[in-house]
Order: sequence, then structure tokens, then C-alpha cells
Amino acid sequence: MVQVRDGPRVRARESILIAIGAVVVTALAGAALLLAGGYDPLAAAGAMLRGAFGSWGAFTSITLVRSVPLILAGLAVALAFQAGVWNIGAEGQLYAGAIAAVWVGLVGGALPGVVLVPLVLLAALGAGCLWAVVPTVMRVRLGVGEVITTILMNFVGIYLAAYMVHGPLQEARGVFPQTDAIAEAARLPKLLPGSRLHLGFAIAVVLAVTLAMVLSRSRVGFQIRAVGASEAAARVSGQIDTRRVLVGTFLLSGAIAGLAGGVEVSGLTYALYENLSPGWGYTAIAVALLAGLNPLGVLVTGVLFGALQAGAGAMQRDAGIPAAWVGVVEALVILAVLGLDRVRRLRGEGA
Repeated sequence: MVQVRDGPRVRARESILIAIGAVVVTALAGAALLLAGGYDPLAAAGAMLRGAFGSWGAFTSITLVRSVPLILAGLAVALAFQAGVWNIGAEGQLYAGAIAAVWVGLVGGALPGVVLVPLVLLAALGAGCLWAVVPTVMRVRLGVGEVITTILMNFVGIYLAAYMVHGPLQEARGVFPQTDAIAEAARLPKLLPGSRLHLGFAIAVVLAVTLAMVLSRSRVGFQIRAVGASEAAARVSGQIDTRRVLVGTFLLSGAIAGLAGGVEVSGLTYALYENLSPGWGYTAIAVALLAGLNPLGVLVTGVLFGALQAGAGAMQRDAGIPAAWVGVVEALVILAVLGLDRVRRLRGEGA
């Protein structure tokens, strides 16, 4: 039997400590950089908190809404990384899902919502899954690393979306680089009256809980974690079909990322725009790493990064700090998590 190196509880405890440490390191480094740039870090933090949590409306209609694609894409990345699959292609998979969702939402307008909404979401899942097929085949059949192939597929997805909104799916007047609005029946219902928070948030929560249970309490979850811990050992054991685990996890990861694009279109924008995503697929890497690849942790870190994006406008308006600073914070989080995890591994090897 393959032995997964750390027990789930030990790994969870270490992941929490690493996440706390990463937040502290990021806060200190960010404050130092702001001071070096002539900005007041306390004013920046206050403005960001007001923008993200200053009112119930801001929290539900801005922070939680912005967290939905981050949570879903973060779950896609976390699942893949658990199996040792370095899926950096969530951005392209997200765009593929958004394209498919818009197309179904446009052509299926005559269908009732109880039929059309599931079709829209299934189309997004399927498109994201298909977008992961090429990197999957190249990994398991040709031995080509998925980091490069998934990054390249991102560019294809982004430019395919741009082509669609300038060509086959452009709005009827042919003026703006976007599609027409999808049918009313294709739109996700709101969770709270008077807010923009839609059913996509509930879908993200249910999916996170489901993945957490599967990874921690099922045979399939054990196989995924075992392959991620050591693919060679899992293969030699003869008890795990590593190729099947890799293929299944890779394709499911792509499907979840595609769902993120479909939910964004059907829950918020109701149309596909050029540059729909501000980089959610890449930010999802930070979301997943800060959560320690724990699906339940992704819920927390997704909301955290949603708050960063929600507070960026207030930070720029009230403290005069460019909104692009949020990208610096996201990069610092990744570096801090990777650095602290490396320290943990070195200590474990030395013990």
C-alpha cells in the first residue's frame, strides 16, 4: 500500500500555520514596500477594509461576488495540484467555459430556466474539460510537462474569446467587442434580495465541501493524494492506476475552471466581453496555495482575495494607491507560501 507521507490532520495543521505565516509575511513586506513608495500602509489597509467590508451591501454584492470565480478556479487548481498535476491553465479553461455558456445562453432562449440554466453550466463544465484534453494527452502519452502546455492553452483561450466577440458572437449592432445578453432564463437566480450575490456562490460552497469530503474520506481521494505524494511509488505499488488518476484529475480540474467562466457569465455579466477575466486563473494559484490545497480553505482564501479586489478601488480613491497594487500583494502571497513551505520541507528532512 502506498503511504501518503503526512496524515490529513498534520497536513491541515501545517497548512494553517503556513497560511498564517504567509499573511503575516505579506503584510510586513507590503507595508515596507508602501513606505518605500511614500504611501501610508495604515491608510491603505483602512481604505481596503472599508471597500471590502464597510457595509453589508459591499460585502455581499462586491466582495462575495468577486470571490466566486476565484473560489471555483482555486478549487480547480487545488484539485490538480493535489495529484501533482501542475495545471496553470485555469485561465484558458475559464474562457472556454464562458464561451460555451454564452453560446448556449443565446441559442437556448426558448427553453425554460429550469432546463436552460443546467445546460449552460454543463456546457461550461464540458468546454473546460475539453480545453484540458490536449495538455492531458501530451502529459500521459508524450511525457510533455503540463506547465508549458497549459500556459500556451491560456493564450489560445483568451484570443479565441476575443475572436468570438469581434466575429461570430459579436452583439447584433456590431459596435462593441461583446456578445448580446444571454436569455433571462439562462441567468442564475439571486441568493439575497437587493444584492448581486447569485447562486454561483452557493455552487462554489457545495463544490468545495464535496471535494473536501472526497479527498479526505474516499478511496479516490486517497489515490489522488498518493499520486501527488509520489507518482512513482503509486505506480510501483501496483494498486493504483496512476494514468487514470492523472487523466481524471486533470480533466475534472479543467471542468471546474470552465464552470468558473460559465458561472460568471450566467450569474453576473450576462454576456461575454473581451478581457472578461482580470487574471482569475492566475490568481487562483495564489488562492489554492494559501489554502494549502484544502478545498475548504479555498473558500476562505477566495473570499480574502475577493476582498482585495473589492477594496482596490477604495484604496485608490481614498489613499491614492494604484489598484494594481493588489497584483503585488498576490505575488507576495505566492512567494511567501512557497518560501515557508520550502522551510517546512527542509525542517522535515532534517528531523
